[in-house]
Amino acid sequence: MKNIATAAVTIPILLMSLAACGAGNTAAPANSAPAATQTVSPSASAAQTPSASPSASAAASPSASPDPSPSPDPTEAPVELTYRMNKNYDIVPIDKETTNSKVVLLTFDDGPKAEETLKPILDTLDKHHAKAIFFVNGYRVKAHPELLQEIDERGHTVGNHSWDHIMLGKEKPETIREQIEKVQNIVEEVIGKKPVFFRPPNASGNEYTHSIAKENGLLYMTWSDGSLDWEMTGDKIKDKTAAIIKNVNDLLHPGSNILMHELPWTGEALDALLTDLEQKGYSFVDPEAIDTEA
Repeated sequence: MKNIATAAVTIPILLMSLAACGAGNTAAPANSAPAATQTVSPSASAAQTPSASPSASAAASPSASPDPSPSPDPTEAPVELTYRMNKNYDIVPIDKETTNSKVVLLTFDDGPKAEETLKPILDTLDKHHAKAIFFVNGYRVKAHPELLQEIDERGHTVGNHSWDHIMLGKEKPETIREQIEKVQNIVEEVIGKKPVFFRPPNASGNEYTHSIAKENGLLYMTWSDGSLDWEMTGDKIKDKTAAIIKNVNDLLHPGSNILMHELPWTGEALDALLTDLEQKGYSFVDPEAIDTEA
C-alpha cells in the first residue's frame, strides 16, 4: 500500500516537471504546433487565431485599411450656369449684379497633338487653377485618344473643331455634317460625352455650319481676342512669350474669348500670360459655367 501511495504522488510531480521542461525548450521540432512567440505572416495569424476576426482587427487597429468604398467627390457637383456668350463671342455674366464680369475664357485649338506640347499647357492651367476649352480635331483624337482622356480627366472641356481642320465655309452641307458629327461621335466614344462647343477652323463658316452645329446641340463660336501664336512659326519672332502677351493685351477686355493653340511656344508663354492677366485683376471662366442655351 505504501508503494502504491508513493507512486500516486510521484507520477503527477514527474508529469509537471516534464511539462515545465517542454515549455522552456525553444528548439521545438519543425512539425510541432507553433508556440505563442513564433513569428508568422499576417494571413497565417488571422487563420490561426479565431479571435482576430477582420472586423475586430479593423476596429482595434488605427492602421487598418479604410473602407474601400469612396466617399462622394464634392467637385463632381454640377457647376452653376452664371455666364453666356454674346454676339461678339465674349463671355458675359447672366446676372451682372451678382457675377464677376472681369473674366476671360481660355481656349486651345488643333489638338490633341502630342504629350510634349499638351502637358506644359495642362500643368500651367493646373498651377493657376484655370479651366479651358480644348477644340479638337477628329483625326488627332483618333491618333491620340489617351491625350483626350487626360484633357477630360484634368477637368477641362472638349470642344468640336471639325474632323480634318478644313475650310467648312467652302464645303457642301453633307461634308460639313460629316466633319462635325464624326467628331461628336469619337469624342463620346473616348470620354463618354459629346462636345457642346463648336469652333470652325479659321472661323470659316456659312449658314450650314451654323444650322448643323445647332442640330447637334453645339454652341457656335469663333473668338474675340487672338494670341496670334499661329503666326510665330520659325525664328522671325525671337521673344514669342512677349509677343503672345502683347497680342492678347492689345485686345483684352472683360469677357475676352482668347484663341490659342497647342504649340510649343504657347506652352512656354502660358504661365507668364496667365500671371499677367491675374495681376490685371482677371479671373478665368470655367467653360462648364457657360449656359449654351442662353
